[in-house]
Amino acid sequence: MITQLFANLEEITADQYYQYTSRENSILLLDVRSQQDYDTWLIKTPFTPETMHVPYVIFVEDGPYALEELPDLNGVPPERDIVVICGKGDASDLVAAILREEGKTAVNLIGGMIAWGNYYTVHPIIEENDYQIYQIDRVARGCLSYVMVSNGQAAVIDPGRHTDNYRQFLAGKGTDLTLLLDTHAHADHIRGGPDMAGEYDAPYYLHPYDAIHPFDMLPAVIDYHMLEDNQRLELGSLSIQVIHTPGHTLGQVNFFVTAPDGKKFLFSGDNLFIQSFGRPDLGGQGEAWAPIVYDTIFRRIKEDIPQDSWVLPGHYSTFDEANRDGGFTQPLEQLWRHNVGLQFQTEQSFTTYVLDHLPQMPQQYVEIKRVNIGLSRPNEEEASVLELGRNVCALLDVYTE
Repeated sequence: MITQLFANLEEITADQYYQYTSRENSILLLDVRSQQDYDTWLIKTPFTPETMHVPYVIFVEDGPYALEELPDLNGVPPERDIVVICGKGDASDLVAAILREEGKTAVNLIGGMIAWGNYYTVHPIIEENDYQIYQIDRVARGCLSYVMVSNGQAAVIDPGRHTDNYRQFLAGKGTDLTLLLDTHAHADHIRGGPDMAGEYDAPYYLHPYDAIHPFDMLPAVIDYHMLEDNQRLELGSLSIQVIHTPGHTLGQVNFFVTAPDGKKFLFSGDNLFIQSFGRPDLGGQGEAWAPIVYDTIFRRIKEDIPQDSWVLPGHYSTFDEANRDGGFTQPLEQLWRHNVGLQFQTEQSFTTYVLDHLPQMPQQYVEIKRVNIGLSRPNEEEASVLELGRNVCALLDVYTE
């Protein structure tokens, strides 16, 4: 049975689309981008609708007559909801109008893939009287950042470049931003920490090893406070311990947070994911850094971090990694049992597999590294191009013994 969602509508927002496709649905997603753009980046959600790709040029050339040449689309029942998407929202708006003229229930996704790529949603992780933790999910890229709040103070961990999202969230909570923390100098997306530090006059923290570009060795030209192993920071009633976790980058850190009720949280950056772990080659040193990843995970983390700590990663690869509430977090003890990337028994088996299965590194990651330490400052259009597609920071399809 088809339940209509979009009767009498002509357009929907990225947020509406995400909400509709976070549950079972009968939507048809019609993607009218070019073949190259379609092959580069697909729109995925927890319950991705049936998707059909028909390049916009077909509708430009044939208009309503295009349906005569497209039996699969022509045969879609009038009551079935169709969401049309393109790159910026203009071409899809025209196609949706054509479909409505032909009796279809079709809406345009406002802003297209640009709007989808810039969409963020919030998953509450824990909300106690004296502290709260929120996961900020940039859905299109699988990038996760965090806001911690305690006693009127807030910290943001790994903020993305769309700082308005954090600004509005903090204003809604009525808190002061007192800490900006990056687990590492990201390669897959442009960070917002330095800009927010200037706006809020709040300290921005980064490990100094990640304040050097790994390819050309140029130093950062941003203001930052140096993080070091076992450093302690405070946020209201929350205690934050800095743990140096090199391997994905040489300067990556994890933040081990202890709450007043005894609960423990590990903000693992690109060290540990719900499935897999952070690849070691995004600084161009895969062979040298793979053993460091093993040492960090199987010695430092396994030996020093309590098993009942909740892991809060920097990324996810598939929506299967989410829990029933939509958040991406698991106790560390569960990761040791169920994360397929943690089932290696020896350093040799681990490093051999990693080096034999490293996927190609996107070339734009080199430039994003430059942007993230202030060596380059792209405009909005250039930044969108650099961030095209989902993150590929995890080593997927890992070997299990």
